Amino acid sequence: MWARILRAAVVAAAFSTLAACASLGGGREAPLKPPVVTDPAPIVSGTMRPYQVRGRWYHPKEQPNYDEVGQASWYGSYHHGRSTSTGERFDMNGLTAAHKTLPLPSLVEVTNRANGRRVILRVNDRGPFVDGRIIDLSRGAAEELGLLNQGVGEVRVRYVGRAPRQGGGTPMQRAEAAPARNDAAPSREAGARPYYEVATAPPPAPAQAPAPQPVPSYAAPAAAYWVQAGAYSDRRGADRVARRLGDRASIQNLDRDGRTLFRVVVGPWPDATAAERARQAVIARGFSDALLIGG
Repeated sequence: MWARILRAAVVAAAFSTLAACASLGGGREAPLKPPVVTDPAPIVSGTMRPYQVRGRWYHPKEQPNYDEVGQASWYGSYHHGRSTSTGERFDMNGLTAAHKTLPLPSLVEVTNRANGRRVILRVNDRGPFVDGRIIDLSRGAAEELGLLNQGVGEVRVRYVGRAPRQGGGTPMQRAEAAPARNDAAPSREAGARPYYEVATAPPPAPAQAPAPQPVPSYAAPAAAYWVQAGAYSDRRGADRVARRLGDRASIQNLDRDGRTLFRVVVGPWPDATAAERARQAVIARGFSDALLIGG
């Protein structure tokens, strides 16, 4: 009899331990409750076309059952304030991400496999174009997941669904867990840098000119990547396009069959990954034939 009572006590203690573990995160593989999206943002059509980077083709499409494990990296100050592939401004402190083929914009659930931390992110950019990496996180998302110091880590990515037109609700923001940050000059923690980061000061924020002025012409330096939005026979038309594309746009003179064309380019960019992000952003602005040149 005493043996039966002892056995029952052991079983009860085991179940109590399991319940306690579940309450502390033992059930962390269960999907997070996604935000309710009643007014989804339209998919940016230009970002759903097949595209090529470094000789490899990518085919964006709807993937409702997407669930993949792989390496995540993060990107921050170099792209802060620039346009993403959807045309939105990239906020390195926001909870966003880049993916090579999921619809833009959309929502994903990302889990850090090492510590169980999870968050819902808004996917509004393309990348990363590095073998073995399945998602690029904003600096804020990397901090939330505990990946900021190490730079790269193993994650699980699940497709949640369409993104709202603005933000993504409380599950995306996680404001109670994110301390206030100084956007002016983020500190750099020790550890591995993400692949795109360079040891230079961040570029100045885009400034709007008080009055339209001719856009300067530049010669493309060697070993740089540019995005060509278009080539025009009219300099004034090229100026208008360049001003529309922002402070990184310039005009290059191009001689073709004895006549001068004015090529509007955006850049330069240090590598093909950064340039492809910019090209997707230019496409989202209405320039569907944008090309990646140089390198």
